[in-house]
Amino acid sequence: MLDPEGSVEHQPASSFPKVLLVPLAMLLAIAALLLLAFSATRQKEPDFYTFKVVNIRGKLVSLEKYRGSVSLVVNVASECGYTDSHYKALQQLQRDLGPYHFNVLAFPCNQFGQQEPDTNKEIESFARKTYGASFPMFSKITVSGAGAIPAFKYLIDSTGEEPTWNFWKYLVDPNGKVVKAWDSTISVEEIRPHVTELVRKIILKKKDEL
Repeated sequence: MLDPEGSVEHQPASSFPKVLLVPLAMLLAIAALLLLAFSATRQKEPDFYTFKVVNIRGKLVSLEKYRGSVSLVVNVASECGYTDSHYKALQQLQRDLGPYHFNVLAFPCNQFGQQEPDTNKEIESFARKTYGASFPMFSKITVSGAGAIPAFKYLIDSTGEEPTWNFWKYLVDPNGKVVKAWDSTISVEEIRPHVTELVRKIILKKKDEL
């Protein structure tokens, strides 16, 4: 269409799409940020295997190496009335079910009755020589109260059960979640069925994946 001057009349382009594009882009950006934040939160959600601890030889190690297997976490002591029966039963459990699908994780502790007074080297020597302990052992720690290491705080927070004596036992599943806790008076043989059932599930799952 010509205007009176003879030139082509330019129709103004519609601004409607641009009006929509700006808020749409903002919404997409916000959604992307929320998704990233949600993913990061899920990734950072702790479980037992996300922690690092010091092993019996003094080396900082990650518990991630035990992910995918069942763990029975125990605060052990060398001079307790429960020492002999528990060490023998724990080693038998390790021998029967470990180390690929299951491990006893032993944490020496001197909090209760001062019944683990020796050095890490002496503790390891005692366990290996007296009971043939083949399960992983870690550096002597505090397992309850304000001084408890983060890994044990997680066990306590997950179960609401805090150790009050030696040889408390926490059963951890392959994903690092705590299944159940037992005090010193419950024998290893009594909890063996719970451990065996979790190990059986791992084996069946692996067979199904073949």
